[in-house]
Amino acid sequence: MRASDLAARYGIDEHSARTLAAYGFDTGTFDELRGRLTGNSGSGSDRTAANWVRGSIAAAQTDDLVSLAPLGSAERGRLEDVGREAIARGQVGVLLLAGGMATRFGGGVKALAEVLPGLRFADAKMADLRRLASELGCTVPLWLMTSFQSDGALRDWASAGTHSAQVPVDFAHQGVSMRLTPDGDLFRDRSGTVSLHAPGHGDAPWAMRRSSLLGRFAEAGGRHLFVTNVDNAAATLDPAVIGAHVAEARPLTCEVVPGSATGGAPWRVNGRLQIVEAFRLPPGIDPLATCAVNTNSLVADVDVFETDWPLTWFEAHKQVEGGRVVQFERLIGELSAFVDTTMLLVERDGPDGRFQPVKDPAELEARRPEIARILAARGIETPR
Repeated sequence: MRASDLAARYGIDEHSARTLAAYGFDTGTFDELRGRLTGNSGSGSDRTAANWVRGSIAAAQTDDLVSLAPLGSAERGRLEDVGREAIARGQVGVLLLAGGMATRFGGGVKALAEVLPGLRFADAKMADLRRLASELGCTVPLWLMTSFQSDGALRDWASAGTHSAQVPVDFAHQGVSMRLTPDGDLFRDRSGTVSLHAPGHGDAPWAMRRSSLLGRFAEAGGRHLFVTNVDNAAATLDPAVIGAHVAEARPLTCEVVPGSATGGAPWRVNGRLQIVEAFRLPPGIDPLATCAVNTNSLVADVDVFETDWPLTWFEAHKQVEGGRVVQFERLIGELSAFVDTTMLLVERDGPDGRFQPVKDPAELEARRPEIARILAARGIETPR
């Protein structure tokens, strides 16, 4: 729909309407989701019951997980060989989830924040791929899923010569939507402008299809996508992880680490092993009963991204400018509810560590020493 039509339809300013039009805003989906609020006068806690998983729910057990073979073992070497061959043949591409709003970083673009002095998150990912592509003498495509907030800055980053012929960079921007009040009205900031938001990393398959990048990759022989958050610098492209995905022969592999947390984790829902976020567990289910934590790093076969799975639009309640808002989001981990999934148990810390997420400046400061050790072990050095 044209920006002028969106402006008239929703009574919004032209600038916001142009952003909606440019980033694939879907009026049908938005109006349907908005109807959940306008047609339901229940409390927020009542409405979030719609997010809950239904049926038989059981925490994943250790036997449900596949442990990545340890560094230096013969099995690790075998998996590395399988992964290196797939990467060298151009069968593996990397998708960075870089579309977040970075609200806990004070806004801006988290991908361009310094994970270590002189080294930005996006630069660390690029350095890893350059090293591996050079070592294997191949090309490793890098795609960034951006949002309306991060797209321009990351395109500038790419055009500044940070990439190379062996690591071509391209973009698949995610969608955009408008925040609502709990009653279903458009939420407006203090200036009266509607408040836009990115609707979650569950947009990734849609974004890759819409950009045509997925189709071109598949036509060129691409078979697997390694997907990870840009703010998890430890999640590098490890041939052994790719090898484990190939060896297990399931369409999807989700990396998990030992422990428990109130985030996403592997659960069995009606017998199917899948990633479930804690907010989706109904009352009476202890979110800390699980034995592992989702890292939001995964390997997906191209077919998984080519299919338009009915991912759930979850109702998220937040505080913006002192007011309560509702925004609807999709989660990429829910792909595991539709396809057979390997839960790959990897290390959190140490030389083989793969999970050092950073959600705010305080967490970044606390994790920097471990991140520095992990990246150094993989040949990624901080600029002097």
